[in-house]
Amino acid sequence: MSAQTTERPGRGPTAAESQKVLGVLLSEDERPTPSNAFSASITFGWRAMLKIKHIPTQLFDVTIFPIIMTVMFTYIFGGAMGAVVSGTGQTGGVAISEYVQFFIPGIFVQTLIMITMYTGMTLNKDISKGIFDRFRSLPTWRPAQLVGALLGDQVRYALAGVIILGVGFIVGFRPEGGLAGAAAGFVLLLVFSFCLSWVWTTISLLLPTEEAVMGVSMTIMMPLTFASNIFVPTETMPDWLQSVVDHNPVSVVVTAIRELMDGVYDLGSMITVLIYCAVLVAVFAPISMVLYNRKS
Repeated sequence: MSAQTTERPGRGPTAAESQKVLGVLLSEDERPTPSNAFSASITFGWRAMLKIKHIPTQLFDVTIFPIIMTVMFTYIFGGAMGAVVSGTGQTGGVAISEYVQFFIPGIFVQTLIMITMYTGMTLNKDISKGIFDRFRSLPTWRPAQLVGALLGDQVRYALAGVIILGVGFIVGFRPEGGLAGAAAGFVLLLVFSFCLSWVWTTISLLLPTEEAVMGVSMTIMMPLTFASNIFVPTETMPDWLQSVVDHNPVSVVVTAIRELMDGVYDLGSMITVLIYCAVLVAVFAPISMVLYNRKS
């Protein structure tokens, strides 16, 4: 005689039962508030800062590089370049002193915009490790993952800027605009650096490796920084080159920073910089998001 087991067909919980269970587990006043665009961006920005905390060697480029560049150009090239800038042909300590007033705002800009390249390299490394695949599965504002990374890098930019100005004061830089002018120039440069970072974000999403990102970024940045008015005035250059250098975005930013640090608040120069910022974000931020959403 064989025994037969009769199984009742299973059924899932009804809607009322599900609501009752949810009501017990999580009451209305305990439900977490969904993250908005701002809070999500701040959260991912805090993640970028924690990476710096746990891997402090990432700060090497923003601490040592600015000091080396400032001291080298001040004391090795300052005498010769100072003679060119002053137009007197006089070299030595006087020329260096005059050149420092011209040069520090320029190297201030060069250092920060060069550091923005590391944003793309860091992002490319994170994506290659697969961490952003997890981020994209989260119910958050999608651009927050990129915006937060760029906001976190603002700390690195600010640190580099403080070091540059500190070394500049040590070697004799005295901005005529005082602390207010230096602070205004600092803020304007941080805004431009944030917007420029979207360019390297796009490049990091297009290229497969960190080394490729570094190579392309340097190829773009070297002409922009050296074919500018960072080191010498454009009046010392050939006529055909002056117009190109004057319209270089780096030259436009350097001119605005120099004016602010000299206490000259030229609204036209500041608006021009902000227009460049708006164009960079309007062009490269959407491209970055399209590439990011398609990244696998």
